Amino acid sequence: MSIAAPQGAPAAAPVPPEPGPLPVNYLNNGHSIWSWLFTVDHKRIGILYLVSISIFFVAGGIAAGIVRLNLLQSDGAIVSEDAYNRAFTAHGVMMLFFFLIPAVPAVFGNFFIPMMIGTKDLAFPKLNLASWYVFMLGAALAIWSVLVGGIDTGWTLYPPYSTRASQSNVIPGVLGVFISGFSSIMTGLNIMVTIHKMRAPGMTWSRLPLFVWSLYATSLIQLLATPVVAITLVLLMVERAWGVGIFDPSLGGDPLLFQHMFWFYSHPAVYIMILPGMGVISEVLTCFSRKNIFGYHAVAWSSMGIAVVGFLLWAHHMFVAGISFYAALLFSLLSMLVAVPSAIKVFNWTATLYRGSISFQAPMLFSIGFVVLFIIGGLTGLYLATLGTDIHLHDTYFVVAHFHFVMVGGMVMGYFAGLHYWWPKMTGRMYSDFWSRFAACVIVVGFFFTFIPQFVIGYHGMPRRYPNYPQEFQFFNVMSTAGAGVLGVGYLMPAVYLTLSLINGKRATANPWSATGLEWVSQSPPPIFNFDESKMPVVVCGPYEYSLGVDQMGRTLPDAPTGAPAELHEGTAADGHGPTSPAKQES
Repeated sequence: MSIAAPQGAPAAAPVPPEPGPLPVNYLNNGHSIWSWLFTVDHKRIGILYLVSISIFFVAGGIAAGIVRLNLLQSDGAIVSEDAYNRAFTAHGVMMLFFFLIPAVPAVFGNFFIPMMIGTKDLAFPKLNLASWYVFMLGAALAIWSVLVGGIDTGWTLYPPYSTRASQSNVIPGVLGVFISGFSSIMTGLNIMVTIHKMRAPGMTWSRLPLFVWSLYATSLIQLLATPVVAITLVLLMVERAWGVGIFDPSLGGDPLLFQHMFWFYSHPAVYIMILPGMGVISEVLTCFSRKNIFGYHAVAWSSMGIAVVGFLLWAHHMFVAGISFYAALLFSLLSMLVAVPSAIKVFNWTATLYRGSISFQAPMLFSIGFVVLFIIGGLTGLYLATLGTDIHLHDTYFVVAHFHFVMVGGMVMGYFAGLHYWWPKMTGRMYSDFWSRFAACVIVVGFFFTFIPQFVIGYHGMPRRYPNYPQEFQFFNVMSTAGAGVLGVGYLMPAVYLTLSLINGKRATANPWSATGLEWVSQSPPPIFNFDESKMPVVVCGPYEYSLGVDQMGRTLPDAPTGAPAELHEGTAADGHGPTSPAKQES
């Protein structure tokens, strides 16, 4: 005897089947290595970037481990002073230029921007593949420079040391960063053109997911700022190779010119790193709180505000470099101003969570970790933007802790939130629920133990980049190194359970999180051209209609509330396919 469900009740979420052969999709469309190396499928290129940046993340993490282990003792524990300089430079170069900058735009932007706006691919598929090859060429040069001796200048490459005094491999390392910049420009151009020209019918600007808005703002910075640092690096190589007086004062150059040009890119580059993470958080928080995003337009335009204002405050890195007091005052005020759009995002995320039906899955835990750590990083940045306190804190471990709270606590947590959120869609497999939540908690705990002590020793005057320090700072450095060990374990755990999910993970449904975006319309993993040719998406509502219980195509979500407006329902069966509204079917 069967009992029918009450009329109008939401359909039960489907039970994921056991692992087995995947349906035809982008993953099994040719298994040879050549089919991957010469692909123009944006999803495969996103996977190529994912594998590449994971390698560089590990390399940068190993360099960071050497730094922290050396600081266990006040006189240096394991390496010489010269090797220490090369280790922290390798850590900075690998993490910044070859992980943080490309992580979300190149991986998730490549993979999901076309799907989220309802199209088959990026605007320039061959240029997309070329961007990966250019990125790998630059990375190969940088890694080669590390393997044959390294660079000892620090990742900021300040002259005249980098152009004259340093005996390390500056030119090949700088050339690698220079080449990889072209990859960043290619990716930014491709994403901007795709968003402008290839949106699905009905996908207006006010219906774009906030992740798309964040990538659009990021691409704007990539296109306008990256050429500046490229020119700067060329001038640095010219001065080092041929002795042309550009930055070296002994040759008639000006070292402040390098700082102005370098930071004109490198401070907006902070937002190249953090804006995509903010977009990920906007997607995850609204999904796992089952609420419409609070203040959609404010969050969207705050991304553009960050992109624009971010170009106007580069010299707050130069308060003690000898710039005019009035210029320093202006840049201090502008540095305060950029906190406004960031605060808008935090306030709106908090309002979205308020009275939401929150589910603490792994993506949500990583996102909450992002918000907490980013708030601490942002508030401590105000001390560095204030002229009086920056004089005391400049070039101390306070700066290191602040930067890592924003970049690692913020961007890396955002990257892991996105990886766990979209992993079922990318691979068609679910990962361990317990271990993913546990890993998120371990990472947050390890992060606090690593970087809170650095705020303390920085406030008390310990300079960064020094291999030796007074004995009274040893306790805090030991605590920081122990925290780094916990953090390393936390980062290792996702590599294990995500890899295992590819082998024995349960099959993911098309929409395992019951989310509203167009990327969840197609099967998991997606077909070659993202959507069924006969069912290309037509957008009829906004990106976060959780209160209505419908996705952007107006189809009922698996856990939609009873009584959602019928005029928006295209209707779906329990498996997410097939119309259930006769009137809609006839029209």
